[in-house]
Amino acid sequence: MEYEIKPHQKLNLGLKEIWQFREMLFFFTWRDIKVKYKQTVLGFLWAILQPLLLMTIFSLAGKALKIPSESIPHPLFTYSALTLWMIFSTGLNNAGNSMISNANIIRKIYFPRLIIPISSVFTALFDFLMAFIILIGMLVFYHNNITFELGKFLLLVPVSILITAVSTFGVGSLLAALTIKYRDFRYVTPFLVQVLMFVTPVIYPISMFQFPGAKYVLAINPMYSAIELFRSTFNGQILELRLIAISLFFAILFFIAGIYYFRKTEAFFADLA
Repeated sequence: MEYEIKPHQKLNLGLKEIWQFREMLFFFTWRDIKVKYKQTVLGFLWAILQPLLLMTIFSLAGKALKIPSESIPHPLFTYSALTLWMIFSTGLNNAGNSMISNANIIRKIYFPRLIIPISSVFTALFDFLMAFIILIGMLVFYHNNITFELGKFLLLVPVSILITAVSTFGVGSLLAALTIKYRDFRYVTPFLVQVLMFVTPVIYPISMFQFPGAKYVLAINPMYSAIELFRSTFNGQILELRLIAISLFFAILFFIAGIYYFRKTEAFFADLA
């Protein structure tokens, strides 16, 4: 079988080629999962313990500071957002350094380079699935304190996960391409993720901001729409569709920008790695 290697269109995901190399995608994903939990006593349980520990800290802080939780129990309010946020934060941190950590493979063989940031997202999604089991248990435990709609849950939860994955892949691809060229981003990315967490409605509802301008600024964050849609399945709150639309717009914008810059620079990855 012969392969013709030629430049890709800047906005082309190359799904057909990625499908042809699907075994390599599986290899990268499974390798990253095994490496992440290798030689740990608790293993995959860390995927559950991390959001649980953060939930405990943020819930105690929220109660102490009297931060509203949209009429639902504060642990559920915080944990539901953390499950999605862990996809985003883990995906960005993994994708940011992914091209450098895979430099030896990049220099030796050809494969669709987008497989590397995609595998970072898949690795983060694996952690989400583990944490999601606990969320289901919490929904059952707090069923008397929430307004749960099964149909809405089955519809909007996959949409929320999709928005999170698209946002993570877009920004992650951009950071992967920037990091391999400008190594400073290895230090910028963890700091950026920390800052983004506090401008994302993880531990507070956006409704606590009375100034409308602040809401529109926070809605630029693509994770806003994912978290709000996710929570709306059990908090009984009415969605602010204008803010959701703004967040979705920027999620798509970051997705396009990430793919475009990655495709534009991937021809030089082997030389820069």
